[in-house]
Amino acid sequence: MMNRLRDETAGATAGAPAVDPGKMPGHWLLAKMGKRVLRPGGLELSRAMLARLAIQHADAVVEFAPGMGVTARMTLRKTPACYTAVERDPRAAARVKRYLRGPTQRCQLGSAEQTGLPDQSATVVYGEAMLTMQGADQKQRIVAEAFRLLKSGGRYGIHEMTLVPDDLPLEVKQDINRTMTHSIHVGTRALTVREWRELLTAAGFQIQSEITAPMLLLEPLRIFRDEGFFRALRFGFNVLRTPEVRRRVLAMRRTFRRQRAHIGALALVAVKP
Repeated sequence: MMNRLRDETAGATAGAPAVDPGKMPGHWLLAKMGKRVLRPGGLELSRAMLARLAIQHADAVVEFAPGMGVTARMTLRKTPACYTAVERDPRAAARVKRYLRGPTQRCQLGSAEQTGLPDQSATVVYGEAMLTMQGADQKQRIVAEAFRLLKSGGRYGIHEMTLVPDDLPLEVKQDINRTMTHSIHVGTRALTVREWRELLTAAGFQIQSEITAPMLLLEPLRIFRDEGFFRALRFGFNVLRTPEVRRRVLAMRRTFRRQRAHIGALALVAVKP
């Protein structure tokens, strides 16, 4: 849900084209106000996903759509043998490149559904908050690309928004996705936990680990946990000082709260046989 980001503070977006806050995609607006962590399950679920991916020094890692690069930096601290980010937004790619060092760490412009990387060239592939925004066919192509890239025994991780419970009626699922799309101005096509599992197993993966969490992206406690005390205060100040931004952010939070009985966050880790 939250990708293609410019920078971590409002001031860092200087030079970008002026965009009406009322029309700007929600993730861009939050990033412009200084929010770095824009994953549905927050930093805690990203860490849990990485822990289950168990990245080691010998691993060749590919990250789809690194966005702000928060998870990328956590991965790089594990010093894998090589790391490749695939990002379609040139501004986000430029940001991620600032964290990379040496010939084994790179970020290339491209699509997660057609990376151009060699078959079986990775031992770990992961992506966060990006499949939710894709239609059914594109979801399948991205998961199939992850399968193609991985060696046998390789691990694939996703961190996405999910709908609950699994037997949620179709019309309710459609209404939630429509409401979320209207609120954040980004196409939202979240799946239930069972549907996310089926998406991966249909591509040939075997599910190894499943973690769920509440979707509390704009709740004050989550913001402080994800951003830290001073960054959270700066984000709050940036939002409050601009009436139009404040109205938009509060409207997004109201939408999340109205839907909280049926939305959550999910991390799955699967293995290629």
